[in-house]
Amino acid sequence: MILDGDWRTQVSAVEEGLRCGLQDAWEIPGVADVRVLGAIGVIEMDRDVDMTRATAATVNEGVWLRPFGRLIYAMPPFIATSEEVQAICRGMCAAARNY
Repeated sequence: MILDGDWRTQVSAVEEGLRCGLQDAWEIPGVADVRVLGAIGVIEMDRDVDMTRATAATVNEGVWLRPFGRLIYAMPPFIATSEEVQAICRGMCAAARNY
């Protein structure tokens, strides 16, 4: 799949979706950094995330994420649709609001 697939285009699409979807995270109190590299998106908080509360917030948005330490992160699969990437971003932002 990697050799024959269009993964470069897919990664670029996921990256753009993460950049757009996480842009508003900067407005959430406690956010120290927001970064995207390829198909990896990260919201870094100013202190450790309460995993139970943050995970519950992501599940309420229809996604399953397990933050650790100060990081709320996701690595969507290359085949993720733009709608799926946006759902992941909503979950990440919800976790940040409930950290």
